[in-house]
Amino acid sequence: MSERKPTLRERQQSETRRAIQAHAVRLFTDRGYDAVTVAEVARAAGVSAMTVYRHFPTKEDLVLVDQPAELIAERVAASSAAQPLVRRVGGALVDAATALTGGEGNRPAAAERFLLDCLRLMVSTPALRARHLDRQYALQQAIIDALGDDVTDPDAAFRAQAATSACLAAMHTALTRWADDDGRTKLPELIARALAATFGDDTVAAGLSGAASSPR
Repeated sequence: MSERKPTLRERQQSETRRAIQAHAVRLFTDRGYDAVTVAEVARAAGVSAMTVYRHFPTKEDLVLVDQPAELIAERVAASSAAQPLVRRVGGALVDAATALTGGEGNRPAAAERFLLDCLRLMVSTPALRARHLDRQYALQQAIIDALGDDVTDPDAAFRAQAATSACLAAMHTALTRWADDDGRTKLPELIARALAATFGDDTVAAGLSGAASSPR
């Protein structure tokens, strides 16, 4: 069964959302998050403040990227239950980073720059750091849910939570390095290297090891 194609209205709403967020991140990066109001974001995007709030209920939401949790959960759910948990979760993190930094219909450099700008804003702004931490907890739960029947008993759930937390910590380290490096090293490569450093090359999937050793 083929996937339902988005309607014209849905495509227009998605384009409006992307445009608003792009203007917001540009303004926040140029002038500072606290110095820019939602009204100014609306004017820059050519929409009303009400339209901004319809797409982004809070100012913090303008910087947060919604796709990663969904992408990662989908890839975890599609992975083989015969694989170790770390391999399933780590592979999903690398795959999602590859998809996000490449983008759909965008030049990879543009997609990477947008994510870098969002990441720097989250690191430098206390209110955004708090929301980012909330998102990390939500992402961990999304991954646990994606594992489904594989984590039904308490011991299995505990192991999954521990493995997922460790993978997300490795990813956070990679994200920080990526921002400090101004994106000169590919994000999927950095995540793979962080996972390999945390769990060892023998624990991480062969595909991750390959990404970790790929040329820059």
